[in-house]
Amino acid sequence: MTTKVEKSILVNVPVSTAYNQWTQFEDFPQFMGGVQSVTQLDDQRLDWVAEIAGVKRRWEARILEQVPDRKVAWAATSGATNAGAVMFEDLGGGQTRVTLSMEYEPEGLIEKVGDALNIIEHQAEGDLGRFKAFIESERYASGAWRGSINEGMGIGTPTIADAGESVGDKGKAGLSGKAVAAGAAAAAAGVAAAAVAGEKQESTPESTTDTTRTAGEAEIVEVIDVVEAEPVVDLRETDPAAPGMPRAEDEDIHRPL
Repeated sequence: MTTKVEKSILVNVPVSTAYNQWTQFEDFPQFMGGVQSVTQLDDQRLDWVAEIAGVKRRWEARILEQVPDRKVAWAATSGATNAGAVMFEDLGGGQTRVTLSMEYEPEGLIEKVGDALNIIEHQAEGDLGRFKAFIESERYASGAWRGSINEGMGIGTPTIADAGESVGDKGKAGLSGKAVAAGAAAAAAGVAAAAVAGEKQESTPESTTDTTRTAGEAEIVEVIDVVEAEPVVDLRETDPAAPGMPRAEDEDIHRPL
């Protein structure tokens, strides 16, 4: 199952400045959260290393279409399956609308949980916000590539179908500490949910359930066993030698003649 994300932002720089900066792919780690490196192999191929939902991934992408001041479209050819485009719209008055559209395929439990929590969507929105802050603070691009790739071919916005070469190729470069923690949290949440469901279906006198919920955390269920106390036996009734019991000698002394 694939997921689509589309986000846009207004940038207060001319369209050529915004576009030129976006063509500097190796600068992406400066404003893209989770992106550790982007290496430009040639005019059309990029090697990416990023941490997505706590999982470190590596993939290669090919630029399918690039039109100066208008568009950069790509699709993965290996590793993490994703495709999309970035569009630039000149609004005049030194303003540009930047729109990011992408489609990706989460793989594995950790990424699917992250997908359900809209982590990638929030990441994309944050990346555009950081790009805006980056280019507006500099007011000029750190470089530019004004060449065209497949201009006029009508490629549109690439989808997962255009990244077919990467389907099934997870491109994992290892689990990060965040992934381990996220996996433990997911497992704990599953155990807690099962415990709660079991309690609702069948309530037994041998145990009671104490639940504690903290904002932003999984529900923690603590089962407290109730141990039935042993009956208390008065030793004075069963042991004549127990403390406090009158001795036979004492009874003889006080027995009436």
